[in-house]
Amino acid sequence: MTLTDPIADFLTRLRNAINAGHSEVAMPSSKFKAEIARILKEQGYIDDYRVEPAAVGRRLVVKLRWSEDRKPAISGLERVSKPGRRQYVSVERIPKVRGGTGIAIVSTSRGVLSDHEARRLGVGGELVAKVW
Repeated sequence: MTLTDPIADFLTRLRNAINAGHSEVAMPSSKFKAEIARILKEQGYIDDYRVEPAAVGRRLVVKLRWSEDRKPAISGLERVSKPGRRQYVSVERIPKVRGGTGIAIVSTSRGVLSDHEARRLGVGGELVAKVW
């Protein structure tokens, strides 16, 4: 099975694992997915992630973050730029997600960055996803 949008698949797997109450979720890995996982870890949305060898290629294992009363750190995920309709933003137009409580993930010429980091560096790019 070939996926037309592996990033949407990544976000859907995270969403499904959260809804099912899992502590970890595994999926096929790519450098781009690992960069998104790195940002989610830096921003405190997940506990950890690792890339490990699989039967074919590599797989990404994400350890989800839960509060003491089993509430997920991620309450929502949204894919913004899709393969059929890419969305690019200048640094001035990078959105504030949920009034600044969430993050936007932006793919820039300086790599995959959170909205805060992209604003700090003064770069825009492809608006990949929003997380809150």
